[in-house]
Amino acid sequence: MIRVGGADNTSVTHMPSVGLGLWKVDPASVGELIHEAISVGYRHLDSAADYGNEAEVGKGIERVLASNLCHREDLWVTSKLWNTFHESKYVRSAIEKTLRDLQLDYLDSYLIHFPISLAYVSPETRYPPGWFFDPDAQSPSMRAIKIPIAETWGAMEELVDAGLVRTIGVCNFGVSLVRDLQAIARIQPSSLQVEMHPRLTQEKLLRFCDQEGIAVTAFSPLGAPSYVSLGMAKEGDSLLKHERIIEIADAVGRTPAQVLLRWGVQRGTAVIPKTSQPKRLAENIALFDFSLSAEQMLIIDGLNENRRFNDPGDFCEQAFNTFFPIYE
Repeated sequence: MIRVGGADNTSVTHMPSVGLGLWKVDPASVGELIHEAISVGYRHLDSAADYGNEAEVGKGIERVLASNLCHREDLWVTSKLWNTFHESKYVRSAIEKTLRDLQLDYLDSYLIHFPISLAYVSPETRYPPGWFFDPDAQSPSMRAIKIPIAETWGAMEELVDAGLVRTIGVCNFGVSLVRDLQAIARIQPSSLQVEMHPRLTQEKLLRFCDQEGIAVTAFSPLGAPSYVSLGMAKEGDSLLKHERIIEIADAVGRTPAQVLLRWGVQRGTAVIPKTSQPKRLAENIALFDFSLSAEQMLIIDGLNENRRFNDPGDFCEQAFNTFFPIYE
């Protein structure tokens, strides 16, 4: 479990260290996947409006609750505010849409998905809105707007006041943006979700969050596999076949995936691997009856290349005809 500061800046709650990432999960199969995941012990689901499957995720949650596999209070459900809803007047309607789709009364965590503000697209026009302002334009592109983080965050705080979410946080923010947010926040950000794996260890960011009491969730904790099919990584980038990872896996009697996930958990982060295979579901959560030695942790730390697979400074230009760096 990961300690998460409460929304009133004093109370504390806890997020399961291993969650099921729902990015790129086929809507047709996500309900059955959630049922299987809950059956083998998952209690943390990581969703987002942009994933395009929240209505089906909601049906999966409804099924597991109706069958008494768990109770609502046993679950940690995260979703995210999409880029087109950053203007304060759209934030509440965005979470209300997500809650209707998920068939929930509240979220455990709601995160600003990217520090990227795009022009509003109504759900009646297109949902999820995606990155293009008008996909049917002759030369479609993103339409950026200038919305201060303070405006969006103020509306996020009102969601806490209204009881629609227990904790609020951000995704894809660096230290400078988090510091800026902390300076204006009435309710401090309780969590940060970022890409983090042995090729992108982000030690300074992790140390900063530990110092500030900000829980960290690592997305893409296995690194390259989620990005190969998107052309954002190559097969050779995978750590699952890396010689040193395989050596450590053999030494501890576990799979390479379990070693990579255990490294993330042992660093004090939550991890949210995605899989559609029942066997992998059970494997990915079986991380708490073994540990890595200090030497093994250092070996894995040493694989860092500061390699970011999910970088808007690259993919926005390649896929959405708009140069939009956020990390430089």
